[in-house]
Amino acid sequence: MSERTYRTYLFPLWIRLWHALNAVLILTLGTTGLSLHFADPALPLVGFELAVRIHNACGVALTITYLGFLVANAVSGNARHFFPCSPGFLSALRAQLGWYACGIFRGAPHPHEPTPAAPFNVLQAITYAGVMYALLPVLIASGLVFLYPELAPARLFGFDGLLPIALLHYFAAMALLLFLLTHIYLGTTGKSVGQMFRAMISGWHVH
Repeated sequence: MSERTYRTYLFPLWIRLWHALNAVLILTLGTTGLSLHFADPALPLVGFELAVRIHNACGVALTITYLGFLVANAVSGNARHFFPCSPGFLSALRAQLGWYACGIFRGAPHPHEPTPAAPFNVLQAITYAGVMYALLPVLIASGLVFLYPELAPARLFGFDGLLPIALLHYFAAMALLLFLLTHIYLGTTGKSVGQMFRAMISGWHVH
């Protein structure tokens, strides 16, 4: 390690374990969900009956881990990182948008250096808050209605009660998979391709 390099501990163990488990569950749910919706019945990604069992089990597991995340995030104080409200919020947001749109391709320095007090840049914080406090609750709630269809209303918006919920679940799942792909790509935009991935494994961010 060079003299100019130093490390900051950003991600405690519980976040790293939750993050890894969450990634596995979402990837499994995405694979089985796509198999249920789009695979050729003669050549499924996963057999239909097995895909249903795995999808349901992972959906329940995601619900449990999500509730655990909410509790741990609130108790630890980590939730404050998802809702930045500093006086320079708008200027930081403009700088971050400009970097992602243009600066990243010109080799410009990143406008935000992660610290324990602010591990996320403002755009990350907004996105993560939207995913964790809006998108995931919609996905989980709609999935639970499918698991327990007796919870669905008989009619909704003039349709069979399950149809609007099915569409909501589908579009929420597509949005989450799009976020996941974007999340993985942006994870490669550190000072090296693996810098951010190593930080989520070890907890240490190398400056």
